[in-house]
Parts: sequence; C-alpha cells; structure tokens
Amino acid sequence: MYSPVIQNLINQFAKLPSVGPKTAQRLVFYLLSRPRSELLQFGDAIEHIQEKIKTCSVCYNFGESDPCSICADSRRNQGLICVVAKPQDIEALEKSRVYDGLYHLLGGNIDPLAGVLPADVRLNELIGRLKSQEIQEVILALSSDMEGETTTLYLTKLLKQFPNLKISRLARGLPMGADVEYADEQTLENALSNRQDI
Repeated sequence: MYSPVIQNLINQFAKLPSVGPKTAQRLVFYLLSRPRSELLQFGDAIEHIQEKIKTCSVCYNFGESDPCSICADSRRNQGLICVVAKPQDIEALEKSRVYDGLYHLLGGNIDPLAGVLPADVRLNELIGRLKSQEIQEVILALSSDMEGETTTLYLTKLLKQFPNLKISRLARGLPMGADVEYADEQTLENALSNRQDI
C-alpha cells in the first residue's frame, strides 16, 4: 500500500511503547508534511542520543555526565535515597522542588507474571550503596499498582537487614481536587489510613 520507505518508518514507530499501527501512520504522515530543517533536527536528536546520554554509575538515571548532575551536587542531602522505578519518576519528584536527597533508579518493578524477577531490577546495587554510604533513610516512591506494591513489599523485607535505616514510602490518598465519590476503594483506604490532624 505504501512505498517501502514509508512502510519501514511506520514499522519503526510502531515498535515504540503505546504506538499502534494507526498512530505510527499519523506520525509518519505528519513528518512528511514538515520542512526538511525540522526533520534534520529530529533525526539529529535521535542520532546523538546514544553518544551524548550516559547512565549514571551511582543512581542509574540518564544524564549527560557520570555521575549525573543530581549525584554530583554536594548541596543535596547525601543521607537520603528515594527509590523509583522509572526515570520519569525522578523528573516528577524534581518538579515538586520539595525533595533534596539522592535517587536510586530500579529500572522497573518486580513483576513475576511478566518474568521480571528481583534479579532483573537494581536491588543489589541499592544494597551496595547502603553498605558503602552513610544513608539514614530510604524513601520508597513506587507506584501503588500490583507491581509497585510487590516491589515495595520485597524491598521493605530486604532493607530490614539495616537496623538503623529508616524506611518510608510516599503517602497515599486522594489527590488535590479529587471527588470522593469517584475514588476507587484502594485510594479511599489509603486516604483514610494516612489522614492527618487539622
């Protein structure tokens, strides 16, 4: 139906997460309508991502240096590690401008049904950091879905080997502006359990 060049690009886009064949087609035909200068910038950005982006050897986040700018910042609280599953989680926490500690990126959650076992995420690297650095608290900032809860439970048991380490997790509950009647049971349970005095 399409020329081999167009079909190849559609196939490449369709390999991306959450991009099906129809979305891939829309993206390709959108690109075909753009000026050559934009396409060259787009191609240049993709071409250089591998050579310019590094994985931080401390927290395993992506950055342009190793260690990353967060791990290299001596003004951050060096005794506090926030454990997250994805790089996007770090970005979200940084946007809040409330957290001033370090991070540890697991690279996913434990999900036995999908074949992701504890050895497949960076748990050993976290334990290594706890043994070599003076960490006072680990904050588990994992999602509240089944995989996130499984990982939180596993990590909590694993971290008990450090008797002086404080282990905490993000509070769970109703988001600002949410309507109680539309909240699911788990969210309401968390909101009630984490209620605060006023």
